[in-house]
Amino acid sequence: MPALPCLAPEEADALPIHVVTPGAWETLPGSGLARALGFAAKPGELAWLTDGEGLTGALFGAPEGHLGYGALATALPARAWRFAEPAPEGALLGFCLGAYRFERFRQPGPPRATLVPPSGRAEELAEAAAIWHARDLINTPANHLGPAELAAAVERLGAAHGARVTVIDGEALERGYPALAAVGRGSPRAPRVAMLEWGAQDAPLVALCGKGVCFDTGGLDLKPSSAMLRMKKDMGGAAVMIGLAETLMALEAPLRLLLLVGAVENSVSGTAMRPLDVIPTRKGLTVEIGNTDAEGRLVLADLLAHAAEQRPRLILDAATLTGAARVALGPDLPALFTDHEALAEALLAGGRAAGEPLWRLPLHPGYENWLDSRVADLSNVATKPMAGAIIGGLFLSRFVPADIPWAHVDLYAWNDSARPGRPEGGEASGLRALRRGLIDFLQGA
Repeated sequence: MPALPCLAPEEADALPIHVVTPGAWETLPGSGLARALGFAAKPGELAWLTDGEGLTGALFGAPEGHLGYGALATALPARAWRFAEPAPEGALLGFCLGAYRFERFRQPGPPRATLVPPSGRAEELAEAAAIWHARDLINTPANHLGPAELAAAVERLGAAHGARVTVIDGEALERGYPALAAVGRGSPRAPRVAMLEWGAQDAPLVALCGKGVCFDTGGLDLKPSSAMLRMKKDMGGAAVMIGLAETLMALEAPLRLLLLVGAVENSVSGTAMRPLDVIPTRKGLTVEIGNTDAEGRLVLADLLAHAAEQRPRLILDAATLTGAARVALGPDLPALFTDHEALAEALLAGGRAAGEPLWRLPLHPGYENWLDSRVADLSNVATKPMAGAIIGGLFLSRFVPADIPWAHVDLYAWNDSARPGRPEGGEASGLRALRRGLIDFLQGA
């Protein structure tokens, strides 16, 4: 069982949580107080079961979706609890997501409610643990999580699951990932690529690529301070791919895994890349730097080229790539780009099944020439100030052969405010949707 602090051991003296609907709770022993107080079992409504000596359990109105169970983690008294059988699907996951707190740099808060996990919920436990770990990475300040530390997180993950991890840096990085190296050249914290390989050789290969920009100043095209404030989360795509890899390995998914994390910092210095520089890429295409703040696509370009060389059954990438995607879809809807119809439907269905929808946007070919450059094979930004998320996807598509199923996810990786199951701060946006979708795609391929 994952060692999450919100979980209690099986032998704990735990009180029951009865998840109820209107009219289905009045006969439970100790429900008189709830009746007297007008408990109606509305979604998310909480009331207590009591006897002459004190608390004997809780009543909780069945919420809509797993995230609603997150409210229990903060509303219940600090002691051990368990769901009365049969425990609702998603209740364990929701409780754990609501219990998450990032307390690495502060004094621990008061004791909180813990939960005895229902039996047979390995999938929910694995997802909860991976989301906690991804949130921890995103929430960690950039002075404590640079490229070396992000690569080390991949190494720890590999060690925990018997995977092989290789970290590429220095001259090998300059030769093999020249665009990524150019992004990191302005920082004293050297860039690197962390590569994890796992699974049987005869299993279908899935490649995951994550943008791991540990802090993004914008480079010489400097961001304003308000836009820079949350840029520790610019490695959110890498955190989601790391979490996705963790879940796949923990659940022993029937596939072979290649995880590529581009760990880099986009800083300002005399060695930083400049506007209108021309840089090479792993694929051999040259890129004119129209804007140094469009660096994430340069990181992913080399990772996607590496992944494509392995001829996988499927390539997925995730990145906090564009503000345009957030303007279009807001913080909760990751933008999905793919020209592969079966893959699109599998991933969208995975989002529906997970209760965390993705929203498909087009890779509109009519905008391809917006990336034209007079001095290089392409520019990293468009000639027009429109369709920014689509342009980011079109740029990345140049680095993946058309015959390999590929999807790009442009996500936010952050909760701006606290809601049940979604504490304010880093978020593993789309992780559960992507796992379901890729497994369904492989099974139907």
